[in-house]
Amino acid sequence: MAVITIPVKEFEKEIGKLDEKMQERIAMFGTPVDSINEKDLQIEIFPNRPDLLSYQGFKRSFLAFLGKKTGIKSYKVLPPKKDYEVNIDSSVKDIRPFTACAIIQDLKLDDAKIKEIIDLQEKIHATYGRKRKKAAIGIYPLEKIKLPINYKALEPEKIKFTPLEYQKEMSGLEILQKHPAGKEHSHLLAGKIKFPVFTDSEDKIMSMPPIINSETTGKITTKTKDVFVECSGYDLETLKKCLNIIAATLADMGGIIYQMKLKYAKPEITPNLDPKKEKISLDSANKLLGLELNEKDMKKLLEKMGHEYEKGQASVPAWRIDIIHEVDLIEDIAIAYGYENFKEEIPKISTIGQENKKESMKRKIAEILEGIEALEVSNYHLTIKRDQFEKMNSQEKQTLQVKGSKTEYNILRKNLAHYILKNFSENVDSEYPQKIFEIGKTFESENENEKLALGMSPGNFTEIKQALEYLARMLNIHLEIKEPNENLPWFIDGRSAEICIKNKPIGFLGEIHPKILKNWKIKMPAALYEIDLEEIFKEFI
Repeated sequence: MAVITIPVKEFEKEIGKLDEKMQERIAMFGTPVDSINEKDLQIEIFPNRPDLLSYQGFKRSFLAFLGKKTGIKSYKVLPPKKDYEVNIDSSVKDIRPFTACAIIQDLKLDDAKIKEIIDLQEKIHATYGRKRKKAAIGIYPLEKIKLPINYKALEPEKIKFTPLEYQKEMSGLEILQKHPAGKEHSHLLAGKIKFPVFTDSEDKIMSMPPIINSETTGKITTKTKDVFVECSGYDLETLKKCLNIIAATLADMGGIIYQMKLKYAKPEITPNLDPKKEKISLDSANKLLGLELNEKDMKKLLEKMGHEYEKGQASVPAWRIDIIHEVDLIEDIAIAYGYENFKEEIPKISTIGQENKKESMKRKIAEILEGIEALEVSNYHLTIKRDQFEKMNSQEKQTLQVKGSKTEYNILRKNLAHYILKNFSENVDSEYPQKIFEIGKTFESENENEKLALGMSPGNFTEIKQALEYLARMLNIHLEIKEPNENLPWFIDGRSAEICIKNKPIGFLGEIHPKILKNWKIKMPAALYEIDLEEIFKEFI
């Protein structure tokens, strides 16, 4: 949760009197008041609304919510001038491959606006930018650099410039070792042979993203009129969205937006503040919200949230990066309608609540395992191919992949075993013995299966077998432990078994092979079992 500070005088001059009623409207907008005094108003901004992380962004959206300036605020975006270009060198491909850029002219900056820009920059870094890993922002005085711009990677010893708030020149490595910002963010460039830099056409180093700008060419002042803005990171679409927020904010400060040509293999032009189109059904909105809105109502409510609406289609501002589905627009309708205006109703049906039998069984299993001092864990349904296959020394098989994943977690897990070992590997310095279990879904083709895995470290075949037999005894079911038809690659040969119920295989158990322990950097011997709970459910449901 981020907090922004707004001067009370400025709020009352540009938005309205900050009385009790106004404070209620601020809260109902989804930005609770954190504190207020005679000088400053502080409000909380939820992570899904980075466009509100500045006073300019908040004012733009809140005035629409109040019904004073509804609909999408339009900005004039001018095409690139000559030399408004950024050359992206192939050397950054495996380091920090993308950037999105703009030039904003005719700014009239004072100390308060500079502070607002810096605060917005740092708050986006900390939230949407995932502490600069996902996105890092640089803002530069245009009068001190010569276009076009180059984005490339250099060896650390070849990177020499004076970083912000320093008086002497430093190398890339010295910045990571000695500069406060360098030390704080050095992990973002750990293991890299080269570091990314922005340079101007005279080869002056402007910054070393995502770490620090140059004191000479990367510091804006009250004399700055025109700025160059860049966002760097690993996903171009994310950076475009980030740039849209910055560009709109600077435009609200009186700036004029100019696009830049990004010279990738396939050239790009940024920023683009054209609204995006999203379909929205009136029936869906009424069904989800329990209302009886008509087309006119929906248009009015969406415009109060800064959108436009026409015949089943909403136009969404380019800076509203939180709108990714129809349901997000319906949430905006609810906010505009006012949660205080919804009326509680008792459903016109009579039912008797009862816990789902599968959930009851899972709870009982968890309680049994907690009784032997096992700690329950919960891992992602998504996993990494390297963890699922390579570290488990198993052959890669067909998996269900996430289309357009923004992270390396891009496949649905096929078992729980590798996650149990991952948990051990991330807690090698914690107290032993360690005993953990997980009850969760795995995915095979289009089927979802509920499974249970328990691991112990240190642990051996006998101990993990006893743990399984104890569970079977407490559940009053008969499980057979047989010699496996083939040994799973993550177990020691001869120290593993197949688990069956009524002669049907439902899982496996065994001691983890030393090679697998080494892959995961686990310091102690380990053993685990994994069983399919679907067959066990059939015994009780």
